[in-house]
Amino acid sequence: MTFRKYATVGILTLLLAAAVYAVVLTRPQPRTPAPSASGAGAGQGGGRGGGRGGGRGPQTGLLAVDESALETVKALLRMPIAPEERESARSALRLADKANDLAFAGAVWRMASRPAADTPEAQQINARLQEALRTLATDKATVDRLTAAVAKASAADAQKLKDQLELAKAVATLDQDEVDDAQQDLVSAGGNPQSGFDEMIRQHEAASQASDTLRIATTPLVIKPGLVSEFSAWQTLRDKRLTLARAGASADSTATVLRQRHDSIQARAARRLQTANANTLSSDSTAALLAEARRQSLRQKSLGTLDRRVDTQQQLASVFATWTDVVRRQELAATNQIFRSVATLLFIVLIGVLLLRWAERTTSRLTMDRRRMHTLRMVGRVSLQMLGILLILLVIFGPPSNLGTFLGLVGAGLTVALQDFIVAFIGWFVLMGADGIRPGDLVEINGVTGEVVELGMFQTVLLETGAGAGESHLTGRRVTFNNSFAIHGHYFNFSTTGQWLLDDIQIVVPESRDPYPISEALRGEVEAATAESAREAEAEWKGSPRAPHFATLAATPRVNLRPIPGGAEITVRYVTRLSERAEMRARLYRTAMEQLAAAAPR
Repeated sequence: MTFRKYATVGILTLLLAAAVYAVVLTRPQPRTPAPSASGAGAGQGGGRGGGRGGGRGPQTGLLAVDESALETVKALLRMPIAPEERESARSALRLADKANDLAFAGAVWRMASRPAADTPEAQQINARLQEALRTLATDKATVDRLTAAVAKASAADAQKLKDQLELAKAVATLDQDEVDDAQQDLVSAGGNPQSGFDEMIRQHEAASQASDTLRIATTPLVIKPGLVSEFSAWQTLRDKRLTLARAGASADSTATVLRQRHDSIQARAARRLQTANANTLSSDSTAALLAEARRQSLRQKSLGTLDRRVDTQQQLASVFATWTDVVRRQELAATNQIFRSVATLLFIVLIGVLLLRWAERTTSRLTMDRRRMHTLRMVGRVSLQMLGILLILLVIFGPPSNLGTFLGLVGAGLTVALQDFIVAFIGWFVLMGADGIRPGDLVEINGVTGEVVELGMFQTVLLETGAGAGESHLTGRRVTFNNSFAIHGHYFNFSTTGQWLLDDIQIVVPESRDPYPISEALRGEVEAATAESAREAEAEWKGSPRAPHFATLAATPRVNLRPIPGGAEITVRYVTRLSERAEMRARLYRTAMEQLAAAAPR
């Protein structure tokens, strides 16, 4: 039992110690100056995935330009950038744009060095293209000649020349379609490898213009208090760090692939040069050597471009590594905030458990009524639990950003939740007024009659005195009512001024007994018993300022006799005090029984 009693406190203490250790372990370290991007020269080998740039495209289409680095930097710049990330972001954008330009230049050199396909299909398509070009030139000359003739023609010949001009334009349009079709077929067959220059230039200019319009907007990193906000910030920084790590690995891999391509091209060029030197010069080989020299020149330019691309990718990888370190420090700060919040939660729970046990032990030592001790203990426990829950919610969700709105919503919620208590509190003021009730009064509330023993701010307690207002015996039950009955319901107070009650009883006399002596005896008894009460009631009714019509009421008792099947019924009506009603009824019933017993049968 002792182990169970202290196990919760021990576990909470251990968890709190672990959270404090995590806070110390993840506290932010002093920042070290980051190396400049321009000084990053050493390439980092390895990495996963090869870069797309530098790969040879198909001989019959456009070469692919590697824009992956630029697209990655654009995606990173769309994320929040802290001021300490600005330098790394600017260097990454500059190097990614440079890498894009170099990839475009490499694609241009490779496209320029591609020889035209010398196949029978390409030759046939080229012959068809040349024929179509000559026909199109003839058509255009015809259109120009007819246009000039129409301008100089007379009215009689103008219409005929216009018809010929329209026909010539239609023929020229068909021949232009034939030229376009032949050019497309030639590109597909590899006979015109330089035909995609315009499209490549257009795409590169669009990408360059988009990167030039990028602006790096920095926002200070502010982690809002609250475990939910801190976890969200940590998750965002973690995703950003992983993106930067992938970008750095991709840059390293691209640099490795480009370096391998550079070495491969250089080795292949050396072999070709040795083969060319070994061959003897001839009239046929001179043209081939000139073409090979031209390709060698383009190859050297391509190798230079590859060298610059490798260096740029290495610098970009270094910038990504520096940027990753900055984001990692931010992520560590967010992790530290999370552990601080967890430690605060554990501290609140531990203090709450200790306070609950202290309050329970303190109340158990008090000398008071058992019910009051239980009430005090429950109030203390609920108050501590509510305070603990409020503090835990503040740690989890943080303080509200708009205090006015928060207080308004809380007030509205409390008004709805505590409306019964609010109405009961207002009802207490009504009950404390001139027409209210006081402890000791005999009242009827919601059909329950009893004596008021306690009148609190929220509840009224009755000691039930019987099923009717005239019953004075106690039932032993305590009935508690919410004070809202003073607002929503009604109540009767029989203990205030004007507590007179017009009561009556019925006595049945059988046919074998004479009812007149009995009625006269009852009349004399009730007049003698209520003489003084009748005078006081009449005087009070006549002097009542709030009910002037009471002046016509008479308080003298009346006895009525009427026949009924099997005998006669005597009805006695009289005025009495509420507290004397039971005694008066018993007195009249006793007189009636004595008269019935004394009366001789007829």
